[in-house]
Amino acid sequence: MSEIQPCPKCGSQFAYPMDLLMVCPECNHEWNPEEVAAEEAGLVVLDSNGNRLHDGDSVVVIKNLPVKGAPQPIKAGTKVKNIRLVEGDHNIDCKIDGFGSMALKSEFVKKA
Repeated sequence: MSEIQPCPKCGSQFAYPMDLLMVCPECNHEWNPEEVAAEEAGLVVLDSNGNRLHDGDSVVVIKNLPVKGAPQPIKAGTKVKNIRLVEGDHNIDCKIDGFGSMALKSEFVKKA
């Protein structure tokens, strides 16, 4: 059995399991320990080389990316500054000169 986690709300060491949830007898807070662990881990986004990306980083596009409705693709080697990480398939929001706001997949960029 895994180690009992303290209550995330009040820090009490007297929490006990009840079905799939943990319960704190001092503040009556109930939580799922798996959800708490996922929240603490946070969003982890890796580039094509396995480097961890953070909000505000600069990245370089590694291959030509076609854009719907645009006459030309985003060319390989295009530098993108000040990225923002988001949940989802396209996990990078950014602004690219000549294209505007875009959503990119992290597998098509490398950290600059």
